[in-house]
Amino acid sequence: MSNYDIKDISLAPSGHVKIDWVRHNMPLLNGLEEEFRKTRPFEGVRISLSVHLEAKTAYLCLVLAAGGAQMSVTGSNVLSTQDDVAAALADDGLSVFAVHGESEESYARHIEMCLEHKPNIIIDDGGDLVGMLHTKRPDLAEDVWGGCEETTTGVIRLKAMEAEGILKFPMVAVNDADCKHLFDNRYGTGQSVWDSIMRNTNLIVAAKTVVVVGYGWCGRGIAMRADALGARVIVTEVNPVKAIEARMDGYSVMTMAEAAPLGDIFVSATGCCKTITVEHMLTMKDGAILTNAGHFNCEVDMEALEKAAVSKHETRANIMGYELSNGKLVNVIAEGRLVNIAAADGHPAEIMDMSFAVQALSAMYIKEHYKELENRVIDVSGEIDERVARRKLDAWGIQIDTLTPEQEEYLHSWDL
Repeated sequence: MSNYDIKDISLAPSGHVKIDWVRHNMPLLNGLEEEFRKTRPFEGVRISLSVHLEAKTAYLCLVLAAGGAQMSVTGSNVLSTQDDVAAALADDGLSVFAVHGESEESYARHIEMCLEHKPNIIIDDGGDLVGMLHTKRPDLAEDVWGGCEETTTGVIRLKAMEAEGILKFPMVAVNDADCKHLFDNRYGTGQSVWDSIMRNTNLIVAAKTVVVVGYGWCGRGIAMRADALGARVIVTEVNPVKAIEARMDGYSVMTMAEAAPLGDIFVSATGCCKTITVEHMLTMKDGAILTNAGHFNCEVDMEALEKAAVSKHETRANIMGYELSNGKLVNVIAEGRLVNIAAADGHPAEIMDMSFAVQALSAMYIKEHYKELENRVIDVSGEIDERVARRKLDAWGIQIDTLTPEQEEYLHSWDL
């Protein structure tokens, strides 16, 4: 029997349907599930996982459980949990602690309940599991061998902890794997952000001016898809190299102060705070749409906006309109939280298939090597990246060339 704190276990049938859909579209996890059922690599291993709790994540949990893992699961955002999916996992016997729309206090309590599982391995998305293990519940860290971090924001937090010398166990930067950030961050974020904006606003993107804040891999994907939809794209950046890249990719580059009066839709994707401030909002067009594609709801300065707004009202489901002191209205989707998952279904299944295959194999790497690893942020091994890439090509029925012995020798020689 599972231990759970969810909205309603009777929602499980709907969640099972969602999980079955992604299962049919995630061939890499299919292969790992089949392999894990035979080899049971996580037999007796306790894994605590905090990732956006929707169908793709649920399937990762079931794959790990098929390998023998004792799973304890929670969400990584108060708006991204899908209650029927959480119910389906509980129905399948996993320990689940998450409710859509819960308070920050309830969210923190569920993080703690997930950790009381006394995990050997943690799988984190944004760093809240690691954060609590290092602050409120360090007593639960003694059994942790190590873990994996899914997203840019979480890796930033981990590297800061490593720099301070306080990280208690090794963490694999799954986000930085080629088979994660090159595809998940770019193609996954690019598609899912616009899926969310379009379904929530029911407005056209073509002929609008889109301001993309940050030109990392997520920003690249968001800008690329906005351009393909017919928008004029402006990029704001603090990194001069990325700013040059954005300009050479064909986009306008300027400061946020310059971009604010021009934009119709704003998307922040930086992993930083206060990238869009009230001062910027006061110069925006009446009815401007503000969204965040970063992990935490601080990129659009929501705290300051709540204080500065003269009034607010729901302008459409999942969209709150804030009237400013100058009489203009700004519309914020999903409370300024992660727009593609808080107000939609997140990344496509085929994309998360790659990311979660990296997660599963990185968890195996921790299990097999934790005794020899230092307490720092470590890269995903090249072998894992190549294994996932080759499996993806196989799933597509694509073959590629192989170097001949002569070519191998040539590429490893200096005396040509």
